[in-house]
Amino acid sequence: LAPQGDKMMAGRFVGSTDPIMEMLSASITVDQRLSEVDIQGSMAYAKALEKAGILSKTELEKILSGLEKISEEWSKGVFGVIPTDEDIHTANERRLKELIGDVAGKLHTGRSRNDQVWTESFFFSFCIPPLPQEIDVILPGYTHLQKAQPIRWSQFLLSHAVALTRDSERLGEIKKRINVLPLGSGALAGNPLEIDRELLRSELDFASISLNSMDAVSERDFVVELLSVATLLMIHLSKMAEDLIIYSTSEFGFLTLSDTYCSGSSLMPQKKNPDSLELIRSKAGRVFGRLAAILMVLKGLPSTYNKDLQEDKEAVFDVVDTLNAVLQVATGVISTLQINKESMEKALSPEILSSDLALYLVHKGMPFRQAHIAAGKAVHLAETKGITINNLSLEDLKSISPLFGSDVAQVFSVVSSVEQYTAAGGTAKSSVSAQIEQLRELLKRLKEQA
Repeated sequence: LAPQGDKMMAGRFVGSTDPIMEMLSASITVDQRLSEVDIQGSMAYAKALEKAGILSKTELEKILSGLEKISEEWSKGVFGVIPTDEDIHTANERRLKELIGDVAGKLHTGRSRNDQVWTESFFFSFCIPPLPQEIDVILPGYTHLQKAQPIRWSQFLLSHAVALTRDSERLGEIKKRINVLPLGSGALAGNPLEIDRELLRSELDFASISLNSMDAVSERDFVVELLSVATLLMIHLSKMAEDLIIYSTSEFGFLTLSDTYCSGSSLMPQKKNPDSLELIRSKAGRVFGRLAAILMVLKGLPSTYNKDLQEDKEAVFDVVDTLNAVLQVATGVISTLQINKESMEKALSPEILSSDLALYLVHKGMPFRQAHIAAGKAVHLAETKGITINNLSLEDLKSISPLFGSDVAQVFSVVSSVEQYTAAGGTAKSSVSAQIEQLRELLKRLKEQA
C-alpha cells in the first residue's frame, strides 16, 4: 500500500484511502465558495499566532502575502483544485505551502477545521424585497376560497408584505444570536497557545466569543435556525404564489402576468402557464426538505465534532441559492403584473355585503346574533326570488325585520363597506395608508440594523 504522503493525517494512517470513500468524504466541490472567508479567518488567526509568539513577524508577513496571492487566484478563477483537496481549508493550506514553503504548516497550529467551518458559514445572508401598493382598487376578499367581504387590492398586497417583514425580522434576530466567534476552540478542548480570541473576534467583526469549546465545534443551531426561517419564508412566498396563480386564471381574471414569467404549451397554443409562480410554490418543499434533513443529521450525534456535520454547508448553500433566485423571481412577478380592475369590480357581487346588512341592523339596536340571522334570511329570500340581495324591496326586508328602513340602500356600496374598517389593520383607505407608512418605517429600521 502506498503511504499517505503529505495528507493531513498521514502520521497516523498507512495505506491509501478507498477512492469512493474519498469522494464521499470530500466537500471541496461545495465549500470552495467559502474560499474568501476561509482566507479572512486564516489571516486573523495568523495575526493571533504572531501575538502569541508562535509566528515571527517575518513568518506572519509571508503567510499574509501568500494568503493574499491565494485570494487573488480564487477571484480570477485560476485556483487549481486537485483530487487530494478534501475541503476548502486543506486546499488553501496546500496552496499556501506551495507558495511559501513549510512555514505554511504553522498556520494550523492550535486550530481545528471544526472551529473554522462554523465561522465561515455565518457570512451568508439575504434580504426581503419590498412590494408595491395599490390604494383604491377594490376586489372580493375570500375565506375558504368563497367570496367573503370586499377589500382593497392594496390590503391584499400588504398582507403578504407584512408576513415577509416578519421573516426579515427573524433573520435579523438570528444574525444577532449567531454572531458568535467559535474560532480558537480547537478540536474540542480549546486552544493551548494563549491565542487572543478577542483579537480574532475584532478582526473578523463578530459580536462575541463562544462560551464553551465543546459546544462551539459541534453546534449547528445557526443552520437549523436559518433553515427554519427560510422554510417559513418560502411558505409565505408559496402562499402568495398560490393566490396569484388563482387570481390569474381566466375564471378569476383579476390580474395578468407578464409573459416574461410564464410559458406556453407544446400542445395547446392558447395556454399561458404561470411557471414562475408554480416554481416558487415547489421550492418551498425543497427548502423544507433541507431543514428536515439537517434535523435528522443532528438528532443522534454524540458531543463535539462528527463527520455528519459536513452536511450543513450544502444545505445552507442550496437554501440560500434557492431563496436568492425565488426572491428575485417573486419581485419580478409582482413588479410586472397588471391588475384587471374591471374584472375585480365585476366580481363584487352584492351578496358579499351581507355582513354590512347585519351591521346595519346592529346600528339600529338589534343584537348581532339576531342581526346575523336576519341578514341570512335576506340572502335566502333573494335566492328564492332569483334576484340579488340588493334588489329585494323594502317590503321584502321589512317582512324579515321592521328595523329595515329606506336608508338600507346605502348598505349596498362596496366603497362605503371598505371605508368602515378604519380600525388599525383594516381595509379602509386611512388604515391602509397607515399600514404602508408603518411598513416603510419598519423596513427602514431593519435596513439600518442589517
